[in-house]
Amino acid sequence: MTAKSPKKVAAIPKKGVSKQTVHPKSTGTPCPIVGIGASVGGLGALEKFLGNVPQDSGLAFVVLQHLDPTHKTLMPELLQRVTPMRVVEVKDGTRVHADCVYVMPPNKDVSILRGVLHLLTPAEHRGFRLPIDHFFRALAEDQRERSIAVVLSGMGTDGTLGVRTVKEKGGLVLAQDPATADFDSMPRSAIASGLVDIVSTPEMMCKKIMGFLARVPRSTPPETVLTAKTQNFLDKAIVLLRSQTGHDFSVYKKNTLYRRIERRMGVHQLSGMDQYIRFLQENPAERDLLFKELLIGVTNFFRDAPFWDNLRDVQLPALFARKPDGGQIRAWVPGCSTGEEAYSLAIVLREAFEKACPRGRFTFHVFATDLDRDAVDRARQGVYPANISADLSPTRLNRHFVKEG
Repeated sequence: MTAKSPKKVAAIPKKGVSKQTVHPKSTGTPCPIVGIGASVGGLGALEKFLGNVPQDSGLAFVVLQHLDPTHKTLMPELLQRVTPMRVVEVKDGTRVHADCVYVMPPNKDVSILRGVLHLLTPAEHRGFRLPIDHFFRALAEDQRERSIAVVLSGMGTDGTLGVRTVKEKGGLVLAQDPATADFDSMPRSAIASGLVDIVSTPEMMCKKIMGFLARVPRSTPPETVLTAKTQNFLDKAIVLLRSQTGHDFSVYKKNTLYRRIERRMGVHQLSGMDQYIRFLQENPAERDLLFKELLIGVTNFFRDAPFWDNLRDVQLPALFARKPDGGQIRAWVPGCSTGEEAYSLAIVLREAFEKACPRGRFTFHVFATDLDRDAVDRARQGVYPANISADLSPTRLNRHFVKEG
């Protein structure tokens, strides 16, 4: 989907593995939940993934696929052949347990609340359903840093918007190496978002997940836990980031910085801060990745819908009323990420103006900036995956976007 440039709206300007094994169920803490999205050509990838999961990994798996809503699926039986774990079709109200595989049934969306799976009747017409995005978002909201999203072989872009929410909540995102996928559209789309932590073959994914979890604590240590030695390592990371990006993170929340570095250590299977600082020194690409990790560049169209409704129906009409002779209205979106909020604002400005002042003469300028140059470049292009339909009404989608390809 490509955003149509609203009239009288300025373009976005240029801005300046350890051998340690994790057993969550044995610690009394909720087990990490792995959502696995696959579509066309996904059966082979699923079999390779689950066939390499230890029977006592301590993880739970929820399998999401694009299924024919009129036919019973044989997926539980097919997957049971390759894994000693229990494989069951999701029933409404199923509580998730470690070392089990839960398969989405046909013609249902799967959601989760406090570790319990719920089935919902899809609201979208067949062909427009995005079951993987739907579950990834619910998983991230419910499990936060314990959420893990995996995107395997498939056509389309389902899963790309969902991994944004997983990443925002501190979860882990993996995608199949497109070179190993029968159909590479889904993993390529996820990777192109810049939010995938690990690109791997299905056979190696569980090992990488467990290696990551072995190094990332379940809860964030309080600020007082950061010793002088740890603070020294953080200061070195800040110096390296400043030299690479020109931005100073010295006033950034130290605990957040520490937590993000721990995630990067888990991704690279590094056991000590000293090892990571050395790795950071030797790899400019890692400094860029840590920089993006700290910015958490995630967003979506019309996030926090009540805010946008209030802006359109109350705040903007009041602003127009104070300027009866028209004039110029300028708006600035700081931290625009990939542009969804800036375009949402442009759409709302147009809608509010047409309703309140159909004959008025106003000029609108929307400016947007972000520290992340790559994010601003993507925002300027105004190109988005088709599954933004989950966040936009059909009316807005048809009026403000052009479908490409």
